[in-house]
Amino acid sequence: MKDKKLRIAFFGSSLVSAYWNGAATYYRGIVRAMSERGHKVTFYEPDAYDRQQNRDMEDPDWAKVVVYEATEAAVYECLEQAAEADMVVKASGVGVFDELLEREVLKLQTAERLVAFWDVDAPATLDRVHQNPDDPFHKLVPHYDMILTYGGGDPVVNAYEALGARQCVPIYNALDTATHYPVAPDPKFACDLAFLGNRLPDREARVEEFFLKAAALEPGKKFMIGGSGWGDKQMPGNVTYIGHVYTNDHNTFNCTPKAVLNISRESMARYGFSPATRVFEAAGAGACIITDYWEGIDFFFEPGQEILVARDGAEVAAILADLTAEKAKKIGDSAYAKVLSAHTYSHRAAQLEKLLYSHIKKSNAAWA
Repeated sequence: MKDKKLRIAFFGSSLVSAYWNGAATYYRGIVRAMSERGHKVTFYEPDAYDRQQNRDMEDPDWAKVVVYEATEAAVYECLEQAAEADMVVKASGVGVFDELLEREVLKLQTAERLVAFWDVDAPATLDRVHQNPDDPFHKLVPHYDMILTYGGGDPVVNAYEALGARQCVPIYNALDTATHYPVAPDPKFACDLAFLGNRLPDREARVEEFFLKAAALEPGKKFMIGGSGWGDKQMPGNVTYIGHVYTNDHNTFNCTPKAVLNISRESMARYGFSPATRVFEAAGAGACIITDYWEGIDFFFEPGQEILVARDGAEVAAILADLTAEKAKKIGDSAYAKVLSAHTYSHRAAQLEKLLYSHIKKSNAAWA
């Protein structure tokens, strides 16, 4: 059975552009690792939000990328092509025609063809559905063969099962060792603490608390923030805003500062067990990571040894005031060792493949 490889049709926001698309590196890691295991992925993404004008990679040789016009007719054309696949995935947050896709992919479901919803922002999706029982997605949940999420642990699994999900399994973020690794530092990113993240409504207040407040409390230290949307934000004088950071600069951005800050979005911190992709990317570069507190951190890294944890901006400032270059390097090295041993996309792809084969074996005897 395991010699038979899957053809997977994947509807997501974008594989080739990380512009206003925080899930890009997650998609890349999963898809590349599945390709390395012999599966064939076609990734369907809309030409929307200027992502194609801000690509940070060419079409890869480990996936077929289909960029379609942001029109209803183009969506249906892609759905027709997806009918050739063994598995169809609709990811959350494609950005255009999400409701249509979530409804229409289910029409491709057969005994031989698995249809899954892959939620790359489960806390936000669940909050939305809970706040609006008439949300069209609510009644679709029980019809998918499975719900995959990129985090959330038991709180997210339990919430999806309460909505009638047949099966909900987290496939956590991880490190893509082909793209994120230690490199030489670059003086343009030199600072005491760096943060990378787009300006989003349920992140901004936490950035103010964990990053900007820490900067105000440590005026003698240099802070740097990258990501889209922060240009008109009032910041202390010791903070440098560098705009969108393309993925080919992520390694130097992570390797150069004394420490790198992770700030969860409010909803992800509330559910817990939702480490952002950049946590694993920074660990893969050997960075010393300071993270805001969320339940489940110790499921991935050992606090105090492999990662530093702060509950507010004052604790971030206190950690920085005490952090020597030697201690930062020791923590970064420990995080690097942990991520290589347990949290690469090869680990995640092995988990996903086992899950899919198990499902197929149960539902389709011809694959057994």
